[in-house]
Amino acid sequence: MILAEDSVLLREGLAKLLRDEGHDVVASVGDAEALLAAVAADPPDVVVADVRMPPSHTDEGLRAALRIKTEWPGVGILVLSQYVEKRYAAELFESHTVGVGYLLKDRVAHVGDFLDALDRVAAGGAAFDAEVVRQLIARTTHGDPLQRLTPRERDVLELMAQGHTNAAIGGRLHVSQSAVEKHANAIFDKLELTAEGGYSRRVLAVLRYLGS
Repeated sequence: MILAEDSVLLREGLAKLLRDEGHDVVASVGDAEALLAAVAADPPDVVVADVRMPPSHTDEGLRAALRIKTEWPGVGILVLSQYVEKRYAAELFESHTVGVGYLLKDRVAHVGDFLDALDRVAAGGAAFDAEVVRQLIARTTHGDPLQRLTPRERDVLELMAQGHTNAAIGGRLHVSQSAVEKHANAIFDKLELTAEGGYSRRVLAVLRYLGS
């Protein structure tokens, strides 16, 4: 994996943590240009990148992540930041449906949660902080078909968008996996989604949710 974080103390601390947990950190860099160079030299399974990096400390890390997913689609991207940068985050998640995640540093309560999210992204799954999802869907309009969903269906879809399986969703909502599957099918029907064109209805529902 490659780690991109401009804070030296945080970067070195994360690198040590990841190595102690058995991950191979092949590069640890402090800016977006160095990140792109490291990926080009030896594309890793996954990149952990901050959003705000030198020189302007605005959105260089996220723009670099978007470029990486475009040029090296097999590389997983886990964004780890204090901020939600809506424009490029929405573009990243709408354009790339596998191997992506976005966690907020201050909301990672347990190291195990971070490592679990990292493993999911590296394996081609997804991992989104609930607050990131909420901010990305804050522009929901009155005519949006998402308004047809019941509160429970919205809960299920939000957890889908965070990358959880039906079994994990059932555990979090304290319902059976069968109940989650029924909610999921209701979501697909209300959003008028089909599995045409080779895309799964689950992926299409999540994209609709994040892009609304």
